[in-house]
Amino acid sequence: MTDDAKIFPVSKTEQEWRNLLTPEQFRVLRGHGTERPGSCALNYEKRRGTFACAGCGTKLFTNGTKFESGTGWPSFNDPLPDAVETTTDKSLFMVRTEVHCAQCGGHLGHVFPDGPKPTGLRYCMNGVAMNFTPEEGEV
Repeated sequence: MTDDAKIFPVSKTEQEWRNLLTPEQFRVLRGHGTERPGSCALNYEKRRGTFACAGCGTKLFTNGTKFESGTGWPSFNDPLPDAVETTTDKSLFMVRTEVHCAQCGGHLGHVFPDGPKPTGLRYCMNGVAMNFTPEEGEV
């Protein structure tokens, strides 16, 4: 989980987050939840564009780093510079590396060391935690 004592550049009260986000976005981004695999359209997004934090709009990934992992969640092998931070997640009786937005601390998913080259990483993200903006000219 993110360090609750850390103050992020984008900070809101719980009520402000609830007013801004859908109930599912709030559950994932602020409550460290996980969406059901295969439930988000962003898992199937193939257009050129940018994936941004649904909480604060920070650009996180481009479609050039997205790949099909077969997990049911959007997967990327490299975030944009300074877009995400990681912490150790010891929930569910295992140790994983949690990924959160560097600007608002919103929970995005986890990163695993089984992705494709060149990074070898798989950023397994909750689609509901992100918004997608296609590049100009993409339909």
